[in-house]
Amino acid sequence: MLKKILIANRGEIAVRIIRACAEMELTSVAVYTDADRYGLHVKKADESYSIGPDSLAGYLNVHRMVNLARAAGCDAIHPGYGFLSENPQFALTCARHGIQFIGPDAEVIRRMGDKVEARRAMIAAGVPVVPGSEGNLNTVEEAVSMAEQIGYPVMLKATTGGGGRGIRRCDDVESLRRNYERVRSEATKAFGNTEIFMEKAIINPRHIEVQILADRHGNVIHLFERDCSIQRRHQKLVEIAPSPQLTEAQRQYVGELAVKAARAVNYENAGTVEFLLDHEGAFYFMEMNTRLQVEHPVTEMITGIDIVQEQIRIAAGLPLRYRQEEITRRGFAIEFRINAEDPKNDFLPSFGRITRYFAPGGPGVRTDGAIYTGYEIPPHYDSMCAKLIIWALDWEGLIHRASRTLRDMGVYGVKTTIPYYLEILRSEQFRQGEFDTGFVEAHPEFTHYSVRRPTREIAAVIAAALVAHKGL
Repeated sequence: MLKKILIANRGEIAVRIIRACAEMELTSVAVYTDADRYGLHVKKADESYSIGPDSLAGYLNVHRMVNLARAAGCDAIHPGYGFLSENPQFALTCARHGIQFIGPDAEVIRRMGDKVEARRAMIAAGVPVVPGSEGNLNTVEEAVSMAEQIGYPVMLKATTGGGGRGIRRCDDVESLRRNYERVRSEATKAFGNTEIFMEKAIINPRHIEVQILADRHGNVIHLFERDCSIQRRHQKLVEIAPSPQLTEAQRQYVGELAVKAARAVNYENAGTVEFLLDHEGAFYFMEMNTRLQVEHPVTEMITGIDIVQEQIRIAAGLPLRYRQEEITRRGFAIEFRINAEDPKNDFLPSFGRITRYFAPGGPGVRTDGAIYTGYEIPPHYDSMCAKLIIWALDWEGLIHRASRTLRDMGVYGVKTTIPYYLEILRSEQFRQGEFDTGFVEAHPEFTHYSVRRPTREIAAVIAAALVAHKGL
C-alpha cells in the first residue's frame, strides 16, 4: 500500500484528498504558492511545502512538483483536477522517477486528451459519436466544405480542449469563417495547440456523464450517471446523480457504453465518460476525462463509495473491491458549485475577504470547501470557493432539502451564486426534471432575483433578538 502522498493541487479538492488520506492512515503532503500560504489545505495536511511566489506557475511546474515529492519521501502524487491532472508529461515524469501517479498512464491521458484520436478510438469500439470531421481541420476552406457535408449548425472545437474552452457554435458559413481563427487562437492560448476539429451541433442536448473505475487487473465498473445539463457557456453549475431524465433502460445502456469505452483504451483508475443525449433519445460520445471530476461527490452520495480512496487503492495495484452487480444506488444527490461571482453583473468574479462564513448542516448535507471566516479568496484561480452537496431519498425531497440548505449557507464579504441557485430551484421546469443545456440561457430572469427570506426564518431571527435583549 502507498504510504505518503503529495497533493499537486489546492483549494477544496486538496482538502478532499487530505481527508481521504487521513481515513486510510496515509501521510498527506500539501504544496502552496504565496497566494495560498493561509489556505485550508495547508492547515489540514500532515506536511506542507512552498512551491514559490508565482500563483499559477507553481502548480504547473512538472519537475518542481516531482522533485519535491522525492525530497519529501512521497511514494505517490495525486493531481486532483485541473492544473497538471491531465498532463501526460507529468504522469510520465512521475513514472520515470519512481513516483506513483494516481491516475491513468501517460499514453492514455495523451490519447484521450486528443479529441480527434478519442473519437477514432470510440468509433473502433462501436461507441456512437457525433457526426464530424475525421481528423483536424487544416484550413478554413476545408472547414466550410465539411460543414456543407454535415449541415449547419456545427461546432468548432479545440482538439486538446476541455473545461468548456475553445468551443464555438457556427450557424452559417459567415459565422464559421468568423469563428475559425478565433477558436484556433483560443486553443493556442488555453492549450498551446492550434489544432481544431468540427462536429455537428446537437441543439440543446442533455449532458450525461458516467463515472467509471478500472484497475490494472482488467476489472471495469461504472457507478451510474450524473446529469450536468445545468451549465452556462459550457461551464457546469449544477450536477445531479442519478439523472432524473433517464429511464432505467437508458441508464443501463449508457453505463454499458462507458464501460466499453474504458475497456477500448485499457483505462486504469477513476475516469468519466461524457455523452450528449439528444431529444430523440440517442446518446453520442463527447469526451473522456482522465481524472477525478469536480462533481464526483454526488456519485459518492448515492452509492456510498469513496472514489478518492478507490483511486489510491487502484494506484497501489489493488483490485477493485466491487463487482458491477454489487453497485447499488439510493436516492438522489445534487451539487451546487458555490462560485464567488455576481449573477446580477454577468457573473463577474467577486474575489476578496470572507467576513463571515456559516456552513450548512442537517441530514444529507455535505460541504466540500476551503473557505473560512477571514479567508481571502485570491484572484489568480477559478472562482469556485465551495461545493454544496445534498442527498435525499426522492427527487421532490431533494428539491425541498436543497432549498433549505442553500438558505442555511452564509458566505458574506463577497458575492456568490447562492441566490441564483435558489431561483433555479423555484423553476417549475427544473422541479419537473425537464431541462437541457439550453436551460440557463432560456431563463435570463434568474439573474433578476430579489432576496427572499421565508416568514418563519424572519420570525426566528426576531425571536432570537428578543431573547438576547431580555438576557441583557
